[in-house]
Amino acid sequence: MLIGSYIGNLGDKRRTAVPKKFLVELGDQPIIAKWYEDCLVLVSQEFWKDLLERLTGGKRVLELGVRDIERFILGSAFETEPDAQGRIIIPEILAKYANFDKDLVFVGLTDRVEIWEKQIWDKKSMELAKTTKEYIEELGK
Repeated sequence: MLIGSYIGNLGDKRRTAVPKKFLVELGDQPIIAKWYEDCLVLVSQEFWKDLLERLTGGKRVLELGVRDIERFILGSAFETEPDAQGRIIIPEILAKYANFDKDLVFVGLTDRVEIWEKQIWDKKSMELAKTTKEYIEELGK
């Protein structure tokens, strides 16, 4: 299961080491793409296939919202191949989208890993600390 948060660094040539625990579950060729709220998502080939099926299955592709989701996520996706030290290269277009500087945070969310620029994540994390209580109470009703 992909859980936990880990600090990482973006090195020269936009190379970063993915936490080993995550790489074991993501497989040999994880997919990286734009995600929501200015972060990236790193997923296994299996998750990616399931996502494709949900997005492109049936006649839903005729709907503008579905096409826009496809353009945003699928159109930004890249297959990665971690090197022997578990490092991947983040494509320039994705690094720019996520405002990556040097410090990153990898956040495991059961079936996917979000990659955040640390300053953006720190701000988001503080917001979550304030609002999560309300969400939990609402779900409990």
